[in-house]
Amino acid sequence: MAASPRPTFDKPTALPFEQVTRHLWGDAASGQVLDWIYVSSSKIHQLVFALPTGGAFRHSDAHRTIFAADELYYVLSGTLALANPESGEVQRLNAGEAAFFRRDTWHHGFNCGTEPLRVLEFFAPPPSTGSSSAYAKTKPNLTANRYTQDQWLGQWPMARVEMARSASFTVVRDADLLWRMEGREQSALTGLLVSTDQLTVGKIQLLPGQVTDPEMHGGDESLYVLDGVLTLSVAAADSSPWYELKTGDGFYLPQGTRHQYRNLSDRPATVLFGVAPHYLAA
Repeated sequence: MAASPRPTFDKPTALPFEQVTRHLWGDAASGQVLDWIYVSSSKIHQLVFALPTGGAFRHSDAHRTIFAADELYYVLSGTLALANPESGEVQRLNAGEAAFFRRDTWHHGFNCGTEPLRVLEFFAPPPSTGSSSAYAKTKPNLTANRYTQDQWLGQWPMARVEMARSASFTVVRDADLLWRMEGREQSALTGLLVSTDQLTVGKIQLLPGQVTDPEMHGGDESLYVLDGVLTLSVAAADSSPWYELKTGDGFYLPQGTRHQYRNLSDRPATVLFGVAPHYLAA
């Protein structure tokens, strides 16, 4: 099976869903997964993957799911059971919920709902740094999978706090976001799902007619429109003065690119963004 493609761009680039790079990975042991790879720059990797009803991905000797990166999974549709087959931990995520995990975390995914599963993934440092399959091949293969944690039997839910301290996955729902009012003149409410030394992922909803202050970041930024229509202005000599993005579309902004969001429609627009490695510009 062909290696995962790495779509890279040297300027601000609109990524319409219809034109996003398609990829199929896996084998009989790991299961096969459909990917839409939006961007895989030298700083950030963003994709959407899909599993049919009853589908799953595990790992095989050739496809080991343990990486040297921070990863965030955001469920777009369906129900994801995310499992660590080394520890037996399992987390259940519905649409609009996310899970974050750090390097050296084995992970498997199962579609446990009645509809096709689609998950948006942000990954940094990206595969171009050797953090994905090249790194996984240096780790011993996990030959026995666990999907239960029997140590909590007989003491649940009393042991909830103890289990949370040992968990490898952090579940992030809207109530868990770090909220910020960003912008001096035209403040926009921004919720951060995760922010580490490698990756920041956030969500912003623009009301009809809302405009944000121009901004830029200390890393590459990739966007995904969750809902509605977003207008994006970019201050770059080799770029269109503005772009219109609809649900399912993405956008790539190289580090330091000044940009501004607008909602010219009559209903809210919601966007997820990832920035790597640093959120704030120096």
